[in-house]
Amino acid sequence: MARKKQVWRYTKAQRQHILETARKEKLSGAQVQKRFGISMWTYYSWRSPARGIHAKARPKVAEKQNGIADDNADIRSAVRAQIQQVLPGVIREEVEAYVTEILGGRRGPGRPRTRF
Repeated sequence: MARKKQVWRYTKAQRQHILETARKEKLSGAQVQKRFGISMWTYYSWRSPARGIHAKARPKVAEKQNGIADDNADIRSAVRAQIQQVLPGVIREEVEAYVTEILGGRRGPGRPRTRF
């Protein structure tokens, strides 16, 4: 019978100590893993709330500062609109090319013959 993997629980004080040490010494996730024995993903998940980043929170694209709209927000929204308009056609073309490559150029049922 397989043994259960041991689950470590860290107190808030232990977490805080690891986060403070990592911040002061500017340790990467891999360095924290080697030094403290926690996974990189655990370290990053602990670090995110401490930095004020929440998984559910989404950044606001068009922030207003001093009543003036961010100029980049207009550019971003225009580019996003163009991408959303073009993307379905690009995806359709890529899928068709891939299917044609996989099937060796054979026509599928009901597809018209191409004439050159």
